[in-house]
Amino acid sequence: MSEENQININSLHHTVLLETEDENLLELTPNYYRTLSDFIGNLKKQEFDGIESKIKDTMIEMATELTSLLINIRLDKISREEDYDIGFLLDEEKFILDSQEDQQERTEMILSATLNGKSKFLESLAQNHKTKKVVIRFLNEVDEIVGADFEKYGPFKTEDIATIPYENAQALIAKNVATKVHLED
Repeated sequence: MSEENQININSLHHTVLLETEDENLLELTPNYYRTLSDFIGNLKKQEFDGIESKIKDTMIEMATELTSLLINIRLDKISREEDYDIGFLLDEEKFILDSQEDQQERTEMILSATLNGKSKFLESLAQNHKTKKVVIRFLNEVDEIVGADFEKYGPFKTEDIATIPYENAQALIAKNVATKVHLED
């Protein structure tokens, strides 16, 4: 990576400042978030004692806050602009926007089915959603359960990973018995 593409706390602060001051999206390098992730990840891996450790922790906190601010500012600009330059969007931002488009399509689908008397379609949609599979990790032991799809699951031990119906997963997550597993690299 070239010296000019490296990120440090000062360059991150400067980028957030510029993004705040300009009403248009800044053109960032395509791998900006990945480079930023490397910077924060490397910072977290460093081990220090005493005052140096406190400085590192403060830098991590600052980088975290600035990163969150940058993403939120950029997404806010994108939501307000009708004709933004798609070339200025980073892949990670496109990923976020894609889910918003899916949400809009789903909203329109439900509204249309409701307004056009398609109750069987809505019933089918609800059942499919209840029984779609979700990966969870158990935080406590759980006896065998009967899923929303009427299949038996378990029993489970602490730290077990399982794929179960959405409705059952949500109930276990709400009781703090399990947590959803997110796919990460």
